[in-house]
Amino acid sequence: WHIALAAYREGARFALSNVKVAFRMGTIAELGKQCGDAPLIACDASSSEDIEAAFKELLDKVGKIDFIVHSIGMSQNVRKDRPYHDLNYEFFHKTLDVSAMSLHRVIAQALKAEALNDGGSIVALSYIGAQRTFSSYSDMGDAKALLESIARSFGSRLGKRGIRVNTVSQSPTKTTAGSGIDGFDALYDFAEKLSPLGNATAQDCADYVVSLLSDLTRKVTMQNLFNDGGFSTMGISDALMEALYGKKD
Repeated sequence: WHIALAAYREGARFALSNVKVAFRMGTIAELGKQCGDAPLIACDASSSEDIEAAFKELLDKVGKIDFIVHSIGMSQNVRKDRPYHDLNYEFFHKTLDVSAMSLHRVIAQALKAEALNDGGSIVALSYIGAQRTFSSYSDMGDAKALLESIARSFGSRLGKRGIRVNTVSQSPTKTTAGSGIDGFDALYDFAEKLSPLGNATAQDCADYVVSLLSDLTRKVTMQNLFNDGGFSTMGISDALMEALYGKKD
């Protein structure tokens, strides 16, 4: 949501996409209005056929594009609080399919449709749980690790066209999806206390992603970039020590 608004603020024209049910029950239509009546294209990112049709519609409505933002993720295992040693494997496959393999499908179909201009940029949203274990993150950690690997693999192959592919590891962010997960508030508070700059907000994330979509970062590719207030390089902080053990006398 915030990335779209920030991109529009900077003069970008684009289309928005989500599954059909979100068009009926969500607020994507309102976002489209706020982004200059951006075209809305229904698409199930777990379906190659849907993505192929979506790019055909995109080319008709917008033309060739300069950037793609992948912000898709879900885990029924996390939602249902399944412990990592007792995952539902059908759910696990769906987690990987929707949260990571969808990036491969989107890029592959964009190339097949010749929809992405040379010198373009692709950014996918990740999380530090791809590299470090977070007990409540469960199979989403595996999915984000795969997502980052896919980004690197495409980045190495698309560099000859000047196309950059990066992932952004964002702080825990208070969104409708994230806030519904058990333990999210505790994780958010933990990260806030550990990060020297505090958690990066959704708006902070949007501004950072827009910089990666621009020519200002034309030599940045195959990177997982942390936008987390310093969380990723901290060990302990005074604020966290105080929360755990109280103030020093």
